[in-house]
Amino acid sequence: MFTLNIGPDLQLAIVEPSFAGRYLDIATEERAYLSKWLRWATYAHDEAFFLEFVRKSLQGYAEGKSMTCALIYQHKVVGNVSFNNIDKELKKVEVGYWLSQKYQGMGIMTKAVSFLIEYAFSELGMDKVEICAAAENTASRRVCERLNMSLEGIISNYENINGDIIDHAIYGIHRTDLR
Repeated sequence: MFTLNIGPDLQLAIVEPSFAGRYLDIATEERAYLSKWLRWATYAHDEAFFLEFVRKSLQGYAEGKSMTCALIYQHKVVGNVSFNNIDKELKKVEVGYWLSQKYQGMGIMTKAVSFLIEYAFSELGMDKVEICAAAENTASRRVCERLNMSLEGIISNYENINGDIIDHAIYGIHRTDLR
């Protein structure tokens, strides 16, 4: 397994099939919490679901369209962080993430997203990083705010999460914002 160290006890690893069982464990244990913010959590009932997720993620990575990484904290998969979309024409990436509730409040996601922002600018040559978070997901929005991302707007009726129509807050940071 290839990993990048991004802090003490914290690594990123491109997703691989061996992570499917751990993803299933988290989804099973934290379904109620995850289903509040993530549509897929309701449907993730077996390892095959996550094996297909890994397959599609690796295909997107091979095509240069996305990059999905497991968050590994103290040698254990605890969540995901990704470039959900790499748009070379617009020089923009869209970051997505989720983290086991048990590991929140420890700075894990802030460190991981900070790393991806720097990676997008320095390694991918992007000009903008964008994050779209549920407007009521204060924990996710705080990650953006801690990283000095600008709130670009709230889009109403953005997504249907298991029957709940939710608004999304769009955050962005530009390469020039880091100077």
